[in-house]
Amino acid sequence: MLHPLTRRCVTKFSRGRTHLAFTMGIGSVNPAGGGGVGQVERFPEADVKKAIVTLGVLGLAGLAAYFLWWRPQTETDAAPPPVTGKVYRGTLRLTVPSTGRVVSNLDVDIKCKASGEIMRLPFDVSDTVKKNDLLVELDPVDEQRVLKQAEVALEASQAQLAMARQNLTVAQRTLETDRLRAQAALTSAQACTRDARAKADRVKELLAGSLASQEEYDTAETFAAQCAADLEAAKARIAELATQELALELRRQDVKLAEVAVEGNQVGLAIAQDRLHDTTVVAPIDGVVAVRNVQIGQIISSGISNVGGGTTMLTLSDLSRLFVLASVDESNIGTVRLGQEVTITADAFSGKTFSGRVVRIATRGVNLSNVVTFEVKIEILGDEKSLLKPEMTANVEIVTAVKEGVLLAPAEAIVRQAGGRRVVTVLAPDASREEVVVEQGLSDGTVTEILSGLTEGQTVVEQPGASESKWRAEEKGPLRPPPPPPGGKKGQGS
Repeated sequence: MLHPLTRRCVTKFSRGRTHLAFTMGIGSVNPAGGGGVGQVERFPEADVKKAIVTLGVLGLAGLAAYFLWWRPQTETDAAPPPVTGKVYRGTLRLTVPSTGRVVSNLDVDIKCKASGEIMRLPFDVSDTVKKNDLLVELDPVDEQRVLKQAEVALEASQAQLAMARQNLTVAQRTLETDRLRAQAALTSAQACTRDARAKADRVKELLAGSLASQEEYDTAETFAAQCAADLEAAKARIAELATQELALELRRQDVKLAEVAVEGNQVGLAIAQDRLHDTTVVAPIDGVVAVRNVQIGQIISSGISNVGGGTTMLTLSDLSRLFVLASVDESNIGTVRLGQEVTITADAFSGKTFSGRVVRIATRGVNLSNVVTFEVKIEILGDEKSLLKPEMTANVEIVTAVKEGVLLAPAEAIVRQAGGRRVVTVLAPDASREEVVVEQGLSDGTVTEILSGLTEGQTVVEQPGASESKWRAEEKGPLRPPPPPPGGKKGQGS
């Protein structure tokens, strides 16, 4: 009887006898003569291992054939559906993104004209101040002493001025009196001289007629000579009046010098008063204390007499208006205009949007590492602008164009072909495809305005990367446009 697990049959011919061996890798049966029960014949262990290896190789080959041939064909037959999009009407917004920092309307550094020790400092950082509020007060002792000296010097100069004016008055009156006396003496001397000379002449005539004595004649001549001398003295007195007038002019100059001294001391007093007033610093504007660099008891230097510019005690920020200083790349600055709306966001307020408006565009750009940018000043609008703080980083999107109710299609559905044609693959309801030439308008990179070629509701096939790749292939091909002429841009007239 054969073994039930027999898988292989081996027939042997040996000396005219047929040996039929049935084996499963463990042995064979050799039928005994005369129809007896066969005996098991063992095979070598090496043959068993070879049989197992052969079966394993055949199994692996079958699996490989399944995965490499049959299964790929099945997957190819069931390809995934294409990525499609709808043509619809909507609003197209073109924006220029950028980043910048929030700045206040005005920042004022507070310095003191005087030097000294800080006695009062009532405000701290983030405190709100009003115009003319006391910000800093210094120790006024030294300035009070200087003020007292200026007051004393002014009083002394005023006294000297009063004395000079009094001396001038006295000199004027004395000159007037002397002038009257001299004039009277001159008149008297002239009359006396005329009378004495007449008498002397008559006595001389009488002496010639022996009607008068020599003594009478000599007496008359002596009196006439005395009157003549008095006349000359009166004339000399008149001449002395001119010298007194010069002395009077000196008195007037003394008065002027005294007046100048008074004015100088008045200026000195005003300076001393201002310096005393400068020991207190008040707020020049309404604002918020942004920076505080000093403490009570600290000695500060003057902002006008110190070479280094003095000590900056506080910085006030006017937050009535807030701005964003954004850097816009030169490739986008051509579309930015004054008055354009801006959408502003900040990392500190996730999900919150602020509105703004372009109020200034820099005339000159800034070149940093061969990248040219232009500063655009944007005013932040709205009631919630106070949430933003100076020096915060802000993300802005300047709205350069807005079109409402335009026909829009996915940008990746539009493929640019040779010759500048724009083609869109339209998917029909029966799954058939048709290439349609379209005319496009503005695009924000996600959707594109369709001017002609498509209708609302159509389904188009999106081809990610196809538009860019075909355009670059066209640039590398023979249809690449020639470079612009040297010294000018393409499209400019000569």
